[in-house]
Amino acid sequence: MTLDDLRVFVSVCRAGSLSAVARELGCTQSAVSQHVKRLEREAGVSLLERRPRGVVPTHAGRVLWDAAADSIAGLDAALRRVGDLVNGDSGAVRVTTGGTTVRHFMAEAVVAFRQRYPKVSLEFQTETSSRRCFEALADGHLDLAWVTMDGPVRGIEQRPVVDLPWVLAVRADDPLAGRSRLDAADLADVRLIRLPHNSTSGARLDAAFADAGIRSRSDTGVADWDTALLLAELGLGHAVVPAVPGRPVPGDGPLRLVPVPDLPPLAVGWAVRRWDALSPLARSFAETVAGSCRQRDANSGTAPPPAREIDRRPRPDTP
Repeated sequence: MTLDDLRVFVSVCRAGSLSAVARELGCTQSAVSQHVKRLEREAGVSLLERRPRGVVPTHAGRVLWDAAADSIAGLDAALRRVGDLVNGDSGAVRVTTGGTTVRHFMAEAVVAFRQRYPKVSLEFQTETSSRRCFEALADGHLDLAWVTMDGPVRGIEQRPVVDLPWVLAVRADDPLAGRSRLDAADLADVRLIRLPHNSTSGARLDAAFADAGIRSRSDTGVADWDTALLLAELGLGHAVVPAVPGRPVPGDGPLRLVPVPDLPPLAVGWAVRRWDALSPLARSFAETVAGSCRQRDANSGTAPPPAREIDRRPRPDTP
């Protein structure tokens, strides 16, 4: 059994496919299979169950997957911290997040951090959803994930930074633009631009409407919040979106943002594998972003309070 065997096995379990891992590693499917077979010979038990559309770990495979994933991630984190100790202030901070997050939540913090640590490399990996960010973080090659929070995730620790209130984005000449606030019930007959179907924010909004007994209608779906705002500004629909830090509400341009305060706010913030294993540089970047978000909220005068600290440490029985 080698470390490479375990790394490949963990990747196969996450991807559910030998061929996908082979493409990612630039090798043959047979080579990937050999890594798994070597582990199975040593363990004396089958670790993967072959199915028509891929593979899934057996019970024994899941036991090994859980242990190997934690150990590999811990080892990778330790190696990065050793590298930071050797390099001093010239290491790297690796972050995964959504495509528009850096501009909305991190722009000022990135500038401040680079001024403080000019030799540090900031590396961003874009994912399409919080779930994908969690998966990328679990692979062990990243330090931080900026996510929308929606309950505990096994093996991940989360720390909320801010709660984002919901607003209805409409053109300034829309009849609803003059309202100081809206209730969720006011949106029952409004056709809305649908948030990304695979996103936590979209799922949370759908759940909030369902809890209020509202069946929302939508004509258009978008890939991100920015596109929803653009379509609303062009008069192509109405969009219920989170109010990002520092953005004025209701605004004074062609787009108006009308608060919908009875919708539960959306908590966003940092996720890591283990806070106590985070490198000093990564911790400093996380704190810089959090401080910047809260300061922008305070300066805007329309901000929600900082997100309530919630114990989101990993739970052994969390599926």
